[in-house]
Amino acid sequence: MYIFKRVSDLQNYLKQKQFEEKKIGFVPTMGALHLGHLTLLNEASLVNDIIVCSIFINPRQFEDTKDLLNYPNPIESDIEKLENLNCTVLFLPDNNEVYPCDHNMLNLDLGKLDKTMEGLHRPGHFKGVVEVVHRLLDIVNPDNLYMGQKDYQQFAIIKHMLKMIQSNVKIIRVPIVREPDGLAMSSRNIRLSIEGRKKASLISTSLLQAKEDANTLNVAAVKENAINFLNTHNIEIDYFEIVDGNTLQTIESFNQSDYVTACTTVRIDGVRLLDNIIIKEIVD
Repeated sequence: MYIFKRVSDLQNYLKQKQFEEKKIGFVPTMGALHLGHLTLLNEASLVNDIIVCSIFINPRQFEDTKDLLNYPNPIESDIEKLENLNCTVLFLPDNNEVYPCDHNMLNLDLGKLDKTMEGLHRPGHFKGVVEVVHRLLDIVNPDNLYMGQKDYQQFAIIKHMLKMIQSNVKIIRVPIVREPDGLAMSSRNIRLSIEGRKKASLISTSLLQAKEDANTLNVAAVKENAINFLNTHNIEIDYFEIVDGNTLQTIESFNQSDYVTACTTVRIDGVRLLDNIIIKEIVD
């Protein structure tokens, strides 16, 4: 595996591979890699010749400086994990490489995509995500971009960004990787107490029940049942929404959309945990 820290070195390498007509797959991360990240890399290896993984803790998507300073950065462990996979290149830039002094900020209208769910709880977060992903795509110039379903709102917003800038990059949504008890894998899970970890498994239970309920109940009833279930187990809910999978706007009827997703974020032991399930997706 090659490790590049400078944009120019990475681009020189990738331009040669593109000249050789090699297909490039890209997995952007902030490190602290777990099986969910590694699944993205495995998925990328199925159809690409060159797999690029970036590790960059993006300061522009943290509204709280304390969160940025506390973000885990086990780089040696991450490198070891990548070396054991089909990762061709690790891009490990510093802030000046990603955001040089002559960098022009991307000014993109996200419409209502960043005004709901996570956007209400983390103002400015998605603007920072869009900025860094756009910049990394400009650097790597991949054929395919791989993002996990767990951060569903992020996936939908980046998909929108690619459409708005008329990019040729294809975005691939990779399903959530779960623990045996159903909890979505996340670097935050290690912060849970033993009791909190047990309680966290109920998040996926509420989502699976919502998908089942959608066969017989209306949207309001499905949502009410899920919220009541979580409340019964004393799980603090930031939101539980049933939305159009593209617009991220709440729906009132399952007939409103061919693409419906239930998204939730809860707090357990003070840790925010995100999860979602696709209730309906009709592909042309």
